Amino acid sequence: MTEPDDDSPPPETGEGSATPDAVETPKTGRDRGAVIGAGGMWLAKWSLIIVAIAAGTVVLGWIMAKLWVVVLPVLLGVVLCTVLWPPARLMMDRLGFPPAAAATATLLLFLAIFSGVVALIVPPVLDQMPELIDQATEGINRLQQWVAGPPLNLQQDQFDRYVDTVVNAMRESSSAIATGVVTGVSTVGTLLLTLVLTVVLSFFFLKDGRRFLPWLGRVTGRRAGRHLESVLGQMWENLGGFIRAQAAVALIDAVFIGIGLVVLGVPLAPVLAVLTFIGAFVPFVGAFVAGALAVLIALVANGFTNALLVLAVIIAVQQIEGNVLQPILQSRTMKLHPVLVLLGVTAGGSLFGIVGAFLAVPTVAMAAVIARYVNEQIDLRTEEPQP
Repeated sequence: MTEPDDDSPPPETGEGSATPDAVETPKTGRDRGAVIGAGGMWLAKWSLIIVAIAAGTVVLGWIMAKLWVVVLPVLLGVVLCTVLWPPARLMMDRLGFPPAAAATATLLLFLAIFSGVVALIVPPVLDQMPELIDQATEGINRLQQWVAGPPLNLQQDQFDRYVDTVVNAMRESSSAIATGVVTGVSTVGTLLLTLVLTVVLSFFFLKDGRRFLPWLGRVTGRRAGRHLESVLGQMWENLGGFIRAQAAVALIDAVFIGIGLVVLGVPLAPVLAVLTFIGAFVPFVGAFVAGALAVLIALVANGFTNALLVLAVIIAVQQIEGNVLQPILQSRTMKLHPVLVLLGVTAGGSLFGIVGAFLAVPTVAMAAVIARYVNEQIDLRTEEPQP
């Protein structure tokens, strides 16, 4: 069998076959400037869309800030209704209560429980406040003795100088403090108005909430109403699931941390347990503040070793809660990455304070519901649905 000549052409593998070097990129016939211009127009169009959405968001935020005294009771009323709706629905569907009677009975029961919790917190705080002040003074004296020794070796005159600096700063800001007191009077009035509006709105939400989505569907029309009913229904279910799951987690935190504080003999243990329950509704920040307060009181009242034991109890309970309970109870409702939760709490707290931090996670969860629904609708209208 003879070998092919080196100068002979390569064998053809079929009609139209060519070597890899001979393959050329097909030309579209479009000018290079036209391609760049089309890409620029696409980028400009989406840039304008993003700017328009951002401008609309800013305008909506400005309107909400101006109407915050009305918007806040509505938001709090909706959140409260997610907690009160199960017993109200039980009274209406199983026990045959009229909607107004069921809403009234549910609200009265909630107000009775809330008043009992307040009565549990306030008297112990007032009774033990003088003792805590004395213990805080003793703690400051211990701190002074500690900073005077190694490794800081801070002299008495230096310590007094720092104290004088703080006192002078407070005196210089006395006018601002007085203004804050005057503002606080109006803030108390606004708080009472918000609480009253929240309770009244919650009554009407519980009483007439079932008629809201059908009414909204009739007002907006069949096409828009169908989407609104679906989105709002999912938002309501997710919000209710989040509040109930967070309440369960907060209750477990409060019970076990409260038991630990009682066993360790920390003053105001019931009050700290209730604060732990309330703080659990603000992820990350609330648990940290409530835990730091408990450790501080243990340090002042019982010493350094007791404070370390309190810190160990709080860390152990929060680790179990964060790694076991929350994933189990909230994975089906929230479906949010912890980074989104942390950023939402930070943004809400910086914009609207404590209330904003409390409402941040439900707001982010509702935005996630809208984003998922929009993504589902896009998949239905495309040729290749995403899994």
